[in-house]
Amino acid sequence: QVQVTESGGGSVQAGGSLRLSCVASGYTGSNFCVGWFRQAPGQEREGVAAIDTDGATKVADSVQGRFTISKDTVNNTVYLLMNNLQPGDTAKYYCASPPLKWGLCRDMSWVARLDAWGQGTLVTVFS
Repeated sequence: QVQVTESGGGSVQAGGSLRLSCVASGYTGSNFCVGWFRQAPGQEREGVAAIDTDGATKVADSVQGRFTISKDTVNNTVYLLMNNLQPGDTAKYYCASPPLKWGLCRDMSWVARLDAWGQGTLVTVFS
């Protein structure tokens, strides 16, 4: 089972940037799907971005143009670079790696069906 560890959250003024890291381990197959999602207090989980083995990426419309997902295969790390952060981005951010091929991975509807996830990393944006 793939295990993930998130880091990089913090408190930042609106307009600022943060880079989150997700270190993954325990892969046994060739498919690689890693996604970031977030959850604000009292709200549903929201898929933010996803990336696959070949580097194909998908970013949610709500953060398009501000967030970028990338990977460092050597270090088994997936990054989420968040620019021009806004107070509405305040949430706990999580990553996960479901055993999905890209067609389903990029859809990010799997976020709502997750039954387990890691500790996450808190992002707070103040105005």
